[in-house]
Parts: sequence; C-alpha cells; structure tokens
Amino acid sequence: MMVDAVRGGVPEHGRVPKSFVVKNQLLNLLAELGEGALLPAERQLAAAYGVARSTLRQAISELTMEGRLRAYRGRGTFVAAPKLIQPLGLHSYTEALHAMGHQPSRRVVTVDRQPAGGSLAADLGVDATDEVMHLERVLLADGEPLGLESTYLPVRRFTDLMTDFDGTGSLYQHMTDRYGIRYAEATERIETVLANPREAMLLGTNPAQPMLLMQRVSADQDGVPIERVRSLYRGDRIGFATRLIG
Repeated sequence: MMVDAVRGGVPEHGRVPKSFVVKNQLLNLLAELGEGALLPAERQLAAAYGVARSTLRQAISELTMEGRLRAYRGRGTFVAAPKLIQPLGLHSYTEALHAMGHQPSRRVVTVDRQPAGGSLAADLGVDATDEVMHLERVLLADGEPLGLESTYLPVRRFTDLMTDFDGTGSLYQHMTDRYGIRYAEATERIETVLANPREAMLLGTNPAQPMLLMQRVSADQDGVPIERVRSLYRGDRIGFATRLIG
C-alpha cells in the first residue's frame, strides 16, 4: 500500500498540494484530448476542478516545463507531442532522428579557431598551445530547435575541415567519407543544468527550462581522440535511453 502511494507521488501522510491534484486531472484530460489539441480556457478549467486560477496556472506551468503542454503566445496552450527518445550510442544525430521518423537539420552558429588550453588539450591529446576548431550548431528536429552542440577538434589533424565541411550535415559521415575515421569509443557524462540567456535564446526557450547537458570525448578505431562535444538538449523535448546488459 505504501509503495503504491509513493509511486503515485503521494506521501505516506496523504497530504498533497492542490496543484498536484489538478496536475493529475489535467494529465487525464490531455490523454482524452490527444496530441495537438487546444487546452480549454483557464476560467473553464478552474471552475471544472473547483480551484483558484493561480492553482491551475501552477499545474499548467509544471506540465509545460515537463514538455506535456506547449504554449504559444496569442494562440493558446496545446497538448504536446511525445518527447523524442534517442538511444545513447556511437551514432550520429542524423541517423538517430531518421530512425525515429523525424527530419534532422542543423543551423551553424559559430565556426572559429582557438588555443586548446589545459583540459581541452588533455582530452584531445594535443599541446595546450595547439589550435582547435570550434563548431557550434543548433540541432533541429522537423525544423524546431532541440539542442545546442559545441564540437572541438584538433586543427593539426583536420587541417582542411573548416573549408570542406559546411557544418549543416553530419560530421560523423564527413569524418568517415573524408578521413576514413570510425568512431569506436567514447566517454560521456550527463547531468541536468539550466541554460544561460544566450543558450535559451538560441533554443527558443527560457532560462528556467531544465536542460540535459551531455559532454563526450570520442576516439577512433586506434584509440586516438577525435573530438570533445558539449551538447545541451531541451529537457521538455527529448529524453535518452540505453540498454544495459549484465
């Protein structure tokens, strides 16, 4: 009995905020309405659930932050599409989204060169004074911003990358086609963060929106580092899955 209560989000004493009750009522409503449906007016919902509009707004805000609802200024609040669930693995963003039936694309934000510095040089196996290429791109799914990716690669190894790769396609595929490189292993760290104002602007969200930060160092078939990548994903639009075998 206690386990069921905990799993349902209800503590042992049974007392929960009104907004939590309303949130669960709204979840049932969203399932009935279906993806893309317009949420009824606040006044109508508050009256139906017997709560103040401020309580209703809190529940709606939480569902919006979780990606269950999407609000459009001047249009209303709509039932959101399910989150994209991308498998973790050594594959490209392009491959992953195509496999899920979505159209991937990228918008280049920054392409520049800079000294590697300490930690970046260690990750890429270069000297601190060596230059690295920095490629920053907004990742899009079906035309909507999903993530912001910053990739760092050693210039000495990929001297012509800045001239023969336009940044809008798959870097993985380009590495294979142009350099014969195969991504063989990677170390990845995932944590939850908040976006800074610039990142939020590029992703079309607000700084209070939870983000998934992924930091990866990839190596080729010979164990030589290829890149260090920092990817910031919208927590309301994407999740990740992996298979664990014991």
